[in-house]
Amino acid sequence: MDWGLKNRLSSIIKPNNNRALMLAVDHGYFLGPTEKLENPAKVIAPLLKHCDSLMVTRGVQRTSVPATTDTPMVLRVSGGSSIIGDDLSQEDITVSIEDAIRLNASALAMSIFVGSKYEYQTVVNLGKLVSEAQKYGIPVLAVTAVGKELGKDARYLSLACRMAAEQGANIVKTYYCENFEKVVQSCPVPIIVAGGKKIPERDALQLTYNSIKAGAVGVDIGRNVWQSEHPVAMIKAVRSIVHGNSNVEQAFNLYKKLANENSKNKSNKPNQNKSNKPNQNKSNKPNQNKSNKPNQNKSNKPNQNKSNKPNQNKSNKPNQNKSNKPNQNKSNKPNQNKSNKPNKTKPNTKK
Repeated sequence: MDWGLKNRLSSIIKPNNNRALMLAVDHGYFLGPTEKLENPAKVIAPLLKHCDSLMVTRGVQRTSVPATTDTPMVLRVSGGSSIIGDDLSQEDITVSIEDAIRLNASALAMSIFVGSKYEYQTVVNLGKLVSEAQKYGIPVLAVTAVGKELGKDARYLSLACRMAAEQGANIVKTYYCENFEKVVQSCPVPIIVAGGKKIPERDALQLTYNSIKAGAVGVDIGRNVWQSEHPVAMIKAVRSIVHGNSNVEQAFNLYKKLANENSKNKSNKPNQNKSNKPNQNKSNKPNQNKSNKPNQNKSNKPNQNKSNKPNQNKSNKPNQNKSNKPNQNKSNKPNQNKSNKPNKTKPNTKK
């Protein structure tokens, strides 16, 4: 094995303990905008430093992964069919070796569909990819895809993994099953276990633990990390099993602890931003403007205008006019009291 190939493999499978934690974010190549992976950059950013390698497509790598990262890239180079197509197994090589080199890929990944309609095409493509990658010292990871019509027991997975290794794959990614030790023992290259569909956090940690215990070098988990309510807490819990030799209970307790801390942090920060500053703006200043000054304008001055002055005009003077000198007002100067003085007071009250 050439130095470059050894070096790239050692960045994916850590030589100090022969373990690997891979984060899969390549689902969009056939699923499109997968739930909670709609914004890849946002999903990848907080998780990148916690995984040993990132399984990714070239499109997402170029647009959503910082070029300054030291995390190795396992580049998905196959595709061609979608989830709504006739047959997912109809895949071909979609990325050239030159482009993989430009992207500084640490490994190339593709799927084989043993037992499917396009078994021959995918297995031959794997052999061709290995031949091309070997020229440049780039390892190949073969994914043993499964489907409704394909099996997922130890017999089938042993067949698929062994075929991938025979074609020259340096690492095989497959699925966990009962009697998984038989699959590992029959495959001469390291095996990494796929996380699969989203399951409860404790179950995903149990899957990780069982895979390592059965002989896998690590896991490649995607949906069970970034579809979790607490992705960072989840990947740290998985890492504690892969690299820290934690058992399931220890890892799950770590997840719950980190998730609880994360929830507290989320609840504290929004309250500071939404409660303190807005309350100052909405309660203090507005109350001063709306309650103090308006009340002065509406209660003090208006009351003076409506209660004091009008009362003087309506109660004092009219009473004097009506009570003290009624005969004089009615007989001598009726027009002056009704027309002149009332006209002066009523417009003032309206204003």
